[in-house]
Amino acid sequence: MDDKVKLMKGNEALALAAIRYGADGYFGYPITPQSEVLETLEAERPWETTGMVVMQAESEVAAINMVYAGASCGKTVLTSTSSPGFSLMQEGMSYMAASEVPALVINVMRGGPGLGTIHPSQADYFQITKGGGHGDYHVIALAPASVQEMIDFVALGWDLAFKYRCVSMIVADGVIGQMMEKAVLPEQRPRRTDDEIRRLCPWAVTGRKGMRPKNIVTSLELDDDKMEENNHRFQATYREIERNEQRCELVDTDDCDYLIVAFGSQARISMKTMELARERGLKVGLARPITLWPFPVDKLREAAQGVKGILVVELDAGQMIEDVKLTVECRVPVEHYGRLGGNVPTPDEVLDALIDRFNIKL
Repeated sequence: MDDKVKLMKGNEALALAAIRYGADGYFGYPITPQSEVLETLEAERPWETTGMVVMQAESEVAAINMVYAGASCGKTVLTSTSSPGFSLMQEGMSYMAASEVPALVINVMRGGPGLGTIHPSQADYFQITKGGGHGDYHVIALAPASVQEMIDFVALGWDLAFKYRCVSMIVADGVIGQMMEKAVLPEQRPRRTDDEIRRLCPWAVTGRKGMRPKNIVTSLELDDDKMEENNHRFQATYREIERNEQRCELVDTDDCDYLIVAFGSQARISMKTMELARERGLKVGLARPITLWPFPVDKLREAAQGVKGILVVELDAGQMIEDVKLTVECRVPVEHYGRLGGNVPTPDEVLDALIDRFNIKL
């Protein structure tokens, strides 16, 4: 087998992809179901090969602030966590958004509220897409549905973070983090040199060496007018991201009577539901948001044209459904089906829910 093709867990894939990207540093804290990210990095020992720093912080609060510091220097840094740990990172993410520094944050979601369960969930959707910390900010949120996308979205996430000077997230759930598939790793990239960082990130704290004015990376601005100006700049960036970076996969939506909208593991399950439905003569299509923010409004509106109903399938009590309803502007009936507490539905259960919600006669 090609040494670039490996059978691996989603969490392992994230770690290997970070090394291959040429990451400068990982700072994290173990929490199920994503602990294999840190464990794989420790096993691979990239500090001996690429020079990548791997550090287990004393807490998630410490980890996100280490990422903030590294990102302020223009370094390619990341952290990974799961839902309770992600809650602890919200202040740091708000600081990074206001400081306009690029970083990658991975959240492999588990059930809540509270410590909840170690099993999969998608109930962090609001926290991720609406800005879990204080202030008016957004992060780019990429939702993989396979181990290969766990790999691919590491590079995409960092590329977008540096392009827009923002935080990018990979938003998975315990199913995608723990499942094993064959996937292809990219070629090893070298880490950026200090000169490359100075050229690509002129805003970064890199040491002046007489070459530029002093850089200050901070989220604090005590002048109200200047802070308002900063906020208008942030909002302009978010509008640009919304114009340019919406991503969505549409499957069999050209002729469908009913549309399922789902992301991550639930999109995979819904793909099988769609096949079962078509075997029974029911034309069902699938829209899979790949960017949860910016939400793929344009593609979803296209897919919803002329359908009789939309079923939003989530591992939560109903969160993404709000964005779906806003997108279709009440022109199409929208219903929700979700499981809670770490339970994962079967394709047949999703099909039964579709038939029940819309009173379909077969």
